[in-house]
Amino acid sequence: MVYFEKSQPAPDCLAIEKGKKSGDYKCGDVLERLRADFKNKCYICEQKAPITINVEHFVSHKGDEDLKFDWNNLFWSCGHCNNTKLDHYNKLLNCTLSSDKVETAIHYKLKPFPYELPSFEALNDNEKTLQTKKLLEAVYTGTTKLKLMESANLRDTVLTEIQDFQKWLTEYFKTTIDRKKDYCLLKIEEHLSNASAFTAFKRWIVRDNPTLLKEFEAYLA
Repeated sequence: MVYFEKSQPAPDCLAIEKGKKSGDYKCGDVLERLRADFKNKCYICEQKAPITINVEHFVSHKGDEDLKFDWNNLFWSCGHCNNTKLDHYNKLLNCTLSSDKVETAIHYKLKPFPYELPSFEALNDNEKTLQTKKLLEAVYTGTTKLKLMESANLRDTVLTEIQDFQKWLTEYFKTTIDRKKDYCLLKIEEHLSNASAFTAFKRWIVRDNPTLLKEFEAYLA
């Protein structure tokens, strides 16, 4: 997970829909604003432009109308992650709250080899961190026969993205042509932005390598 700033104020339609018997929390410009706020990424796995899109309630509303129509409780996720999470994880790190420090609470690692399982290490013993780690493990390894297949597809997508990122890192340090080096830097900056797919994995690659950290630390915020 990476930090996303949630736009404010809440869409006016949410208060209107909340007053209806069968109100729709996907009203007005809710979808467009959520897509923009979360950079069209699933907030959990960070897949870019997911094919299956869910407007997820970060805290399960279970009939609570306040939670159901709370703008700050509406998140952008893919179907795989939403169906894995459901209401099984009641306390998670909130990627829209800077105080939760989602970027450094969990260490992400994926070796650039096929069939390697991602690993997640909680860097504190906060209950939200521990539950988020468990959710990420479930998302990337699968919990049912179908989700095992979905997770395998997800890991393949992550691997392709990481390999592309590492290609630009290699080119950056290898080239002696200024113009080419500048272009490599531009591609690296794009990969490290929170709008990129699977940013958390890439930012931890940089944090874990002193040479990369010295060179690209400015792009981690």
